[in-house]
Amino acid sequence: MEPDPAVPPPTTVRTAIDRAVASCEALGLLGEDIEDEWQYVQDLGDAWLTRLEATAADRGDEAISPEVGVAVDRVCVEAGLVTDAHRAIDWLSTLPQVVLVALGERP
Repeated sequence: MEPDPAVPPPTTVRTAIDRAVASCEALGLLGEDIEDEWQYVQDLGDAWLTRLEATAADRGDEAISPEVGVAVDRVCVEAGLVTDAHRAIDWLSTLPQVVLVALGERP
């Protein structure tokens, strides 16, 4: 699946982080379906959302290259294809790291 052509790729760190946060929140909701993993999903989501938000607070207005914007879009689109709760938990730990690396940050 390709990114929606009606929605342009992010052009700043803030807009890239906003897309990643929305994807992480959706993955977290899906992962919560596994009752035994509920607390783990909460803790994982909180940790990564805190890290993403810290990056946005430090660098939010910084422009990103079109290639980075497209990369963030693509990983968020891929995350949106996840329908299995276990796989959502895997993606919840992976997606933020991919986005941070694309933005030139250490995960």
